[in-house]
Amino acid sequence: MSSTRQDAWTHDEDLLLAEYVLRYIREGGTQLQAFDEVGKQLTRTAAACGFRWNSYVRKQYKSGIELAKRQRKERKQNQQLESIENQEPNEQEQNSFVEEGSVVEGEQKGTEIEFSVIVEYLQDLFEKAENAGLQSEEIKKYEESIKKLENQLYYLASENEKLLKDLNSVQKDYKALLTIMERARKMVELKEADSEQKV
Repeated sequence: MSSTRQDAWTHDEDLLLAEYVLRYIREGGTQLQAFDEVGKQLTRTAAACGFRWNSYVRKQYKSGIELAKRQRKERKQNQQLESIENQEPNEQEQNSFVEEGSVVEGEQKGTEIEFSVIVEYLQDLFEKAENAGLQSEEIKKYEESIKKLENQLYYLASENEKLLKDLNSVQKDYKALLTIMERARKMVELKEADSEQKV
């Protein structure tokens, strides 16, 4: 079993991750499957790939994601059309008239399209749920880092307050020292003046 990497992501790895995820979206797969697959290629965990995708790479490929979703939709519609065209004439007749006056051909096609829309909607919901799960992990990590930063902030604020007090006391001492030096200078001048008068 190879150990998973924990080093920084390179630009090439980001490109490979984006390529896999966009391909899976285009082909109707899930992002989790893409994370598993690219994780094996990069010797990283699927969770690490998902975190990297959601936190950094996905923002750079918004237009690519939209394009992949459109291509997936077109591909599904083409597959449906092909499956309808490939039906034998007897099947089409059976779909057109099941019994006298019960189901017409247009209604049958309409239910198939509605079913595909439902499937696509469920897949989108599944992807959103996957993203929400990964995002909740991200949120927990961010909350932990925020708590650490708040603790550091409180520590630095108290340290700053202590340093300000020390600075104030040093400034007071400096002013007192200047006052003493000024008095000493004046006393020396007075003594010099007295000695000059005596001479």
